Amino acid sequence: MMTRKMLLSALFFAVTSVAFAEDRSATPTQVYFGDTHLHSSYSFDAFLNNNHSADPDTAYRWAKGQPVIHPYNRARVQIQTPLDFLVVSDHAEMLGVMKAVRNGSDLFADLGLWASLKRWYAMRLMNDAIDTDTGLEFFSRFLPVAVQGEGHLDPVLDPSNNIGDVAIFGDTTAVGTAAWDDIVATAERHNDPGTFTSLIGWEWSSIPTGANLHRIVISPDGAEKSNQYLPFGSNQSQYPEDLWQWLADTQERTGARFLAIPHNSNISKGYMFDTTSLRGEEITADYASRRMAWEPIAEITQIKGDSETRSELSPEDEFADFENYEHYIQVGGSGYKATAADYIRPALKRGLAIGQKIGVNPYKFGLIGSTDAHSGLSSSEENNFWGKMAKDSTPETKARPGMSADARDGWNMSASGVAAVWAAENTREAIYAAFKRKEVYATSGPRMRVQLFAGWSFPSGAEEADDFAAIGYRHGVPMGGDLAPTEQSDQAPTFLLRAVKDPLEASLDRAQIIKGWVDASGAEHERVYNVAWSGERQMDKDGRLPAVGSTVDLDSARYSNTIGQAEFAVQWTDPDFNPQHSAFYYARILQIPTPRNGLFDALALQLDGPPKGPKTIQERAYTSPIWYQP
Repeated sequence: MMTRKMLLSALFFAVTSVAFAEDRSATPTQVYFGDTHLHSSYSFDAFLNNNHSADPDTAYRWAKGQPVIHPYNRARVQIQTPLDFLVVSDHAEMLGVMKAVRNGSDLFADLGLWASLKRWYAMRLMNDAIDTDTGLEFFSRFLPVAVQGEGHLDPVLDPSNNIGDVAIFGDTTAVGTAAWDDIVATAERHNDPGTFTSLIGWEWSSIPTGANLHRIVISPDGAEKSNQYLPFGSNQSQYPEDLWQWLADTQERTGARFLAIPHNSNISKGYMFDTTSLRGEEITADYASRRMAWEPIAEITQIKGDSETRSELSPEDEFADFENYEHYIQVGGSGYKATAADYIRPALKRGLAIGQKIGVNPYKFGLIGSTDAHSGLSSSEENNFWGKMAKDSTPETKARPGMSADARDGWNMSASGVAAVWAAENTREAIYAAFKRKEVYATSGPRMRVQLFAGWSFPSGAEEADDFAAIGYRHGVPMGGDLAPTEQSDQAPTFLLRAVKDPLEASLDRAQIIKGWVDASGAEHERVYNVAWSGERQMDKDGRLPAVGSTVDLDSARYSNTIGQAEFAVQWTDPDFNPQHSAFYYARILQIPTPRNGLFDALALQLDGPPKGPKTIQERAYTSPIWYQP
């Protein structure tokens, strides 16, 4: 077991680390925490589900730590720990339309009597859905129709049943432009370089046949460039390649820069990380290069479940089944089946195998977390969770009578997640640069501070050094990087890992290194290594540890930090390294068990326990991988 004195914790929180670029002098860096995936009342599904007032301004004020009014229960609410950066990422499809319809906007084009009657009927249905709390069912009317038969998706959809349908609501360009102008202006107003960063973005919500292929698009540029375009939506194309082409064309036309972040691969029906493109075509080097150019990072955890892996995909991983979410987006979508194309760790392995064949890895991405909250409130704290949708914000509305066991509601969702970046400063440019180089990591909510480096030779005691990060950069590569082969064929890579608990949250259970590799035959493999842990536990012959235990009082939803450890600092060398095998490595840090939001609500309602979902949760962090290519 790895043990050390705890004298460095305060130092690690208080001082910056030092990052060394290849061809320039040392630049101080710091970890910043934020959310790249938050919806306001401009998103059609957020508005239909009772967020009528939490606009982008509300979202930024909440993120900065100011008290705001909850859009559904009208209570005064406030985040426990403010964020360092935020992206308000409303859906491009029907942007601002529901809000404009409800408020009687005069921005809709007059398409004649018949079109006006159709729009009036749609407005009546929408208002009835809002008033009767059936917004999700109304939303389902605008989802693409499932394609019959076998084979790949055909996202060429019937325009009479497509998100953003102008035949029902008329020409919505003016409405979308007004909403986008306000989103951009609000981001500009709240951006405070060095203190708080607002990145401009939106969500491209491709959902052919109910398969979640959504991407968050982010730009580091401001209003001067952002006002030269309107967000590209899935009503323009359901294909990711067309999104990338639009990004390239818009970048060339305006100078605006972009990246896209896939999310909720766990409900992609086997298409997010497939062995072919969405059109069913074999992945080529050109496709792989374009995908990685535009999508350098992926979202691994959020409110609608965790996308790392599952026990059926990683049977030797005892922590694989974390916040499983088995509900497709469309109402009534059942028959959930997890595949390797839906989850991050299998995708990372698949990327190695594809790269071995075509020379380019299409799934070589860094990892972040974010919330995907539609309440306008980025709430990733279990004891301060204000719902995925606004209506899930109170115990009584969460426990709606008549809800089926298959219902998507607050009980089967946890408060997750957070994006962490190691950046030179808290500015748009620096945070965007960290995303591009993948020096980022995910947490399921707590602000754990984690750094990971890989190299061929670190100084003895580097893991305990005051200049831990400086040593890591000088002698190795950080998370998100590539470890170049060494000339010494018998040498295995060594990893420097430091993880420190959130000062307001639970202690740490263990630190793990997760390795995936592809052998000479193309077969995929993985292994989980426990590299540090709390207490006096001993690993068995299979490398497993006894459980850390739990201090959670199930009658009060309280816990204590009498178990666990505040910090881990590790120097670990791969004992099974084969220099001929392509591989990736990432760290996973686990907290001790703490109360999950469902336990708080169940106790408040005087229930025996949550109707769905566990009572406790082991929060965690995932670093971006480091890759080795022979």
